[in-house]
Amino acid sequence: MFKRINNDVNGNPRYVCHFFNILSDKESNSDLSINGKYELALKKAKILGGKKFHNKQYGGGIVFSSYNINELESSILHWQSKDLDCLLND
Repeated sequence: MFKRINNDVNGNPRYVCHFFNILSDKESNSDLSINGKYELALKKAKILGGKKFHNKQYGGGIVFSSYNINELESSILHWQSKDLDCLLND
């Protein structure tokens, strides 16, 4: 699910994942455009401290700073199951 990347400027470990890993199956298969799906995944990721990954090496990536990757993955799986269609209307 995650790929380890270089630490941030403060030395904190960073991990990147593809935005489809944040979405539920229902959201992945919805009629939303790719941009709409990415925006929804980004809104969900921001709840957990994720940010848009501005790098060409990993397109569609969302980056997290974390010392406990297992807890982060559990949190993502929890939020993945939440129906957050209301976030699209924000």
